[in-house]
Amino acid sequence: MAKAKKIKITQTGSPIRRDKTQRATLVGLGLNKMHRTVEVEATPEVLGQVKKVAHLLSVEEA
Repeated sequence: MAKAKKIKITQTGSPIRRDKTQRATLVGLGLNKMHRTVEVEATPEVLGQVKKVAHLLSVEEA
């Protein structure tokens, strides 16, 4: 079985004055403060969340 691909996500934008769903998406990804970084598996669910708040994130391969 192949190893799951990982991505490194860094929050670069502020959730202030954003929609509640965008704030909840950031929390779901494990981010809630500026310049925090998490490493997650690149599943279709996670990639959908990243696409929803792409304007607040910086994404790179881990």
